[in-house]
Amino acid sequence: MSLDINKYLATNARALAMGNQRMELLASNMANADTPGYKARDIDFKAAMQSAGSQDLQQVTTRSGHIRATAGPDMASVMYRVPVQPSLDGNTVDAQQESAAIAETSVRYQATLTFLNAQIGGIKLAITGRR
Repeated sequence: MSLDINKYLATNARALAMGNQRMELLASNMANADTPGYKARDIDFKAAMQSAGSQDLQQVTTRSGHIRATAGPDMASVMYRVPVQPSLDGNTVDAQQESAAIAETSVRYQATLTFLNAQIGGIKLAITGRR
C-alpha cells in the first residue's frame, strides 16, 4: 500500500496557509486602526477549512455550458467584519477584537504545527522502526 505524503499532510498544510492569510489580514487591520473609512476584514476559519476539504473532490460537469470552479484550495474568501461600534470616521477596526483574533489565530497556528510535527514523527517512526 502506497502512501501519498502530500494528501496525508494536506489538511494541516491548508490550515497553516489559512492561518497565515488570516494573520496578514489581522495585521493589516491593526495597521489601519486609525485610517478613516478603513473596513476591517477577516475570514471564517471553520468555513474556509470545510470548503478547502471539499475541494479534494473532482467537479463533474454534465453539459458543456457548465462553469468550472476557479477558486484555489489554499485561499479563503475575505469578508468585511460587521462592526460592534463603528467610529464616526467610518473605520470599523476594534483593537481589542483584533488582538483577541490574533491570539486565537496564533494558538491555532501553533496547534497545527504540533499536529503536523506529530504526523511527520509518525512517518519517521514507520520508516525507521523505533530507532
